[in-house]
Amino acid sequence: MQLNKIILLVILVIIITGVLAWKFFILPYNKIACTEEAKLCSDGSYTSRILPNCDFAPCPGEKEGILISSPKENEKITSILEIKGEARGTWFFEAQFNAILLDDHGNKLGEAILTAKSDWMTEDFVPFEGQLDFIPSSTSLGTLKFLSANPSGLLEHQKIFEIKVQFAEVSSKEVLLYYYDPEKDKDESGNIKCSPDGLIAIEREIPVSKTPIQDVISLFLKGKENLTPQEINQGVTTEYPLEGFSLKGVNLLEDGTLILEFNDLLNKTLGGSCRVGILWFQIEATAKQFPEVEKVQFLPEELFQP
Repeated sequence: MQLNKIILLVILVIIITGVLAWKFFILPYNKIACTEEAKLCSDGSYTSRILPNCDFAPCPGEKEGILISSPKENEKITSILEIKGEARGTWFFEAQFNAILLDDHGNKLGEAILTAKSDWMTEDFVPFEGQLDFIPSSTSLGTLKFLSANPSGLLEHQKIFEIKVQFAEVSSKEVLLYYYDPEKDKDESGNIKCSPDGLIAIEREIPVSKTPIQDVISLFLKGKENLTPQEINQGVTTEYPLEGFSLKGVNLLEDGTLILEFNDLLNKTLGGSCRVGILWFQIEATAKQFPEVEKVQFLPEELFQP
């Protein structure tokens, strides 16, 4: 009986010793190891091979079907933002899908339409590009959110991908002021057409603020004060500034209608149809340089009446 116990104890010791030897000495040498290769992703990051099959780990966005090359994660961005990348054809509808930019509090700063650069009716990756003009942010961090086209409106069909961005400190912004050159607004007989064809865009810089539309319209109303002698000699002109005419209020509605309210104390916006049309066209074009502005409405309604 005592002999049997000794035999069992010896067998148990042999088993334990074998298990420990396999775990600490044999297993490490038989364990599969992946090569140290790395794959460069379109956003500039790298992924390595992973077990068990030693395939490369997916790049950021690859599982969602979208690869962003610009901007990169945590890149400092300024307006106008150039957006580039590739997305599977299922992201598009009529060759387009959208991106929106949010600040760190979730406030929308701007939106862009991203357009396919080749045939989008495929399940393969398709290159796309777009521009996003955004208002200044009150936060230093933000989120660029990509939303697949979803004509069905069903949440289960909506694909979303996000990257974090930083807002670069910018002290000024380039804007356009639209004035008039009558020589560019003539028909074949040499008669002035009184049309938007005579509008000339003059580039200027304004300080970055939270009210860029108001700032640009206010600057535009200074009229000839904004023109250099060289520009005037080239034929660029305007009737602005108008005595007693000033900006009273700016209101951008959700449907893209921009309501501009003015004071016209001396009725300087009234006159012939050609004159008031040109005055109207200049303000309208200056306001519509902002992509969020779809239509311009003036108040009071009797402004710019022939």
